Amino acid sequence: MFAHNYPSGIANQSRADEMITQELKKALALVDVRVLGHFIVGGNETLPFVEAGLL
Repeated sequence: MFAHNYPSGIANQSRADEMITQELKKALALVDVRVLGHFIVGGNETLPFVEAGLL
């Protein structure tokens, strides 16, 4: 699982977030590690990539 925060307080993924998640997922698959989730935390909000259809 990955997680990172947005100090702005708004939990909203960027294109860069999507791209790095996919690159990490591909790289980790080479060593048989499966990515289960990625969360963005902003203030009191959390954005799970799975729920957003991004993972």
